[in-house]
Amino acid sequence: MDNLHMGRHISGQFNEDLERVINNVMHMGGLVEKQLSDALAAVGNNDEELAREVLNNDYQINAYEVSIDDECTRIIAKRQPAAGDLRLIMAIVKTIADLERIGDEAEKIAQVALESFSSKQQDLLLNLDNLGRKVLEFLQATLDAFTRMDVDTAINIHQTDDSINREYEALMRQLMTYMMEDPRSIPQIMTVIWSARALERIGDRSQNICEYIIYFVKGKVVRHTTAEDMKKLK
Repeated sequence: MDNLHMGRHISGQFNEDLERVINNVMHMGGLVEKQLSDALAAVGNNDEELAREVLNNDYQINAYEVSIDDECTRIIAKRQPAAGDLRLIMAIVKTIADLERIGDEAEKIAQVALESFSSKQQDLLLNLDNLGRKVLEFLQATLDAFTRMDVDTAINIHQTDDSINREYEALMRQLMTYMMEDPRSIPQIMTVIWSARALERIGDRSQNICEYIIYFVKGKVVRHTTAEDMKKLK
C-alpha cells in the first residue's frame, strides 16, 4: 500500500480493508482488459465462439462493480475516512464505474464477430483492428498507472488520447467514403462504425481513470484543465 502514497493506519483492519478493495479493483481491471483483448481478437478472426465467451463473461465485471462499490460504502460508513483515504475511496468508486462501462463497450465490440463480412470489408476491419490495438494499449497503460498510482504516467497517458481521436476520425472518414461509393454496404459498415465508436469511448473512459489518479495523488480535479496546466502537476 505504500506504493499507493498511503500511510499505515492505527487500525490494522482498516489497512486490510483498503488493500482488499484495491486488489479487487486490480482484478476487475485485468478482467476488463482481457474482455477487450478477446473482443478484438474475435473481430479480427471472425471467431464466433470467442465473441460469445466475451458476452457470457460480462456478468463477472458487473459483479465486481457491485461488490467493490458496496465495500467502499461500508468503509465510508464504518471508518469515516478523511483526506487521502477519502480521495482514494472516491477515486476507486469512480474508476470501477468507468471499468464497468468499458466492459459494456467490449461487449458491443464482440457483437461484430457475430456478423458476416465480405472480403471487401476485411480492409475496413483491419483499420478497426489498428484502432483497437491502440485503445487496448491505452487501457493497459492506464491500469498500470492506477496500480502504481503514478501521477506522471497518468498525465502522459491522458495527453495521448488525442492520437486515438485522430485515428477514430480518420476511420470514420474512410467508412463514410466507402458507404457513398457503395450504398449497399451501409448496413455492414454501420456495424463497424458502432464498434469504432465503442473503442473511442473506451479511450475516453481510460482518460477518466487517469484523472482519478491525479485527483487522488494531487487532490486536484482536472476534468477541465488545459494540457499545459496539467503538465505543471508533475
